[in-house]
Amino acid sequence: MSILDKVKIGNFVQVNLELSGDRLTKETIDAINVSSLGKISDFRITDGKGIGVVLQLSNGKEQWFFEDEINLLDENGNVVKKNNDNKKDSNFIFDFLKGLNYENKNKVSELLNPINFFIWLAVSFKDIF
Repeated sequence: MSILDKVKIGNFVQVNLELSGDRLTKETIDAINVSSLGKISDFRITDGKGIGVVLQLSNGKEQWFFEDEINLLDENGNVVKKNNDNKKDSNFIFDFLKGLNYENKNKVSELLNPINFFIWLAVSFKDIF
């Protein structure tokens, strides 16, 4: 379920400064430290797939945030727990790829082993899917 299904323009959300602080200006960080609540003023496509939000902060300035950098609030102002259950993408292949780990190989015989190459290749591409 997308953020568009859960909130609309005018709703308030809470900014998670730990996830977004590294890319924000000092002025924006100071405004979030005064109040971490922001009012949604617009939605934006972030990377071709994700949706971000433009928030009006306590200082009146607007700043955009990725969907995972904010916490949704219920009608009482409590943070809504995020449900990361993606059943639509869940199938055997994706579950198998998520479980793969690659350990660096140091011996020449390990490096030339084609099975190790395919494991490395699968682990390298699993984040794309």
